[in-house]
Amino acid sequence: MTAEPVVGVVTGASSGIGRATAHLLAGRGAHLTLIARGRGPLEETAIECRAAGAASVHVMTVDVGDSEALEAAIREIQSTHGRIDVAVQSAGVVAYGPFVDIPAAVFDGVLRVNVLGSANLARSVLPGMRERGRGSFVLIGSVIGAIAVPQMSPYVVSKWAIRSLARELQLENRDCRGVNVTCVTPGSVDTPIYLQAANYDGHVGRPPPPVVSPERAARAVIKAIDRPRRTVDVGAANKLMRVGFTLLPRVFDALVGPLFSVSGRDQARAAPGPGNVFESQAALNRVHGEQGSSVVATARAVGTKAVHLLRRD
Repeated sequence: MTAEPVVGVVTGASSGIGRATAHLLAGRGAHLTLIARGRGPLEETAIECRAAGAASVHVMTVDVGDSEALEAAIREIQSTHGRIDVAVQSAGVVAYGPFVDIPAAVFDGVLRVNVLGSANLARSVLPGMRERGRGSFVLIGSVIGAIAVPQMSPYVVSKWAIRSLARELQLENRDCRGVNVTCVTPGSVDTPIYLQAANYDGHVGRPPPPVVSPERAARAVIKAIDRPRRTVDVGAANKLMRVGFTLLPRVFDALVGPLFSVSGRDQARAAPGPGNVFESQAALNRVHGEQGSSVVATARAVGTKAVHLLRRD
């Protein structure tokens, strides 16, 4: 007897990890609903998913921070397919800059998408999963949800909150063994999120090395669906960063600022602005960030700083 195709929902499906995850689910013949704020890139993802073998693809332009709109979208999906087997919350935005320089509206906007968006999706899909006694809910967190880095306060706060939300949902759903909640925690990923970020730092952000591909992070999402675990880690340096932050806090604090300045910032300048926090930036929505080698960029930044120091002396 042939198993029914999985019914899956992916938010943030127009870019990065969400788009890569949609491709993999499509390759398994899933019925997919792709959710994001901008229709154009979503339609592109839909075309890719149909070509990859999806049983069906539906596009919905919804802001995950809008609880009523998202709940209505989930009701429509459940009405069409009768259930949701898999929900992946990958929608996310970033803001760079000193805490005091990031406008309050931008700070709140990052939390609205990342944290409230995660809570809204959980609130919409988990009751149906519990009623059927099965389902997988996957949150895209970050190693930054277990450490701290300068110049990214709203994003750091949001990822700590997502990790906490995942643990709360895991505890509250222990009584329903078929319902699984996983937090996938990547390190640096080559996506456009750095280019799309709100920026009050003066420099374009970039993923510091070691960098993994969105496809690798997406494979971790599929792993979480196939073999549920509380957390799936993605990135060779994640454990080292967590150990340093926890066991050697003074050493971590002394190193993280200088390391961030040479590996987490591009040499390109950036004018201040809210990026995609309040609205989609369709032109930059794609799977990969395409910012070039992070190792080369870091080496150039170190060299530039060394030259400045020599000239100053």
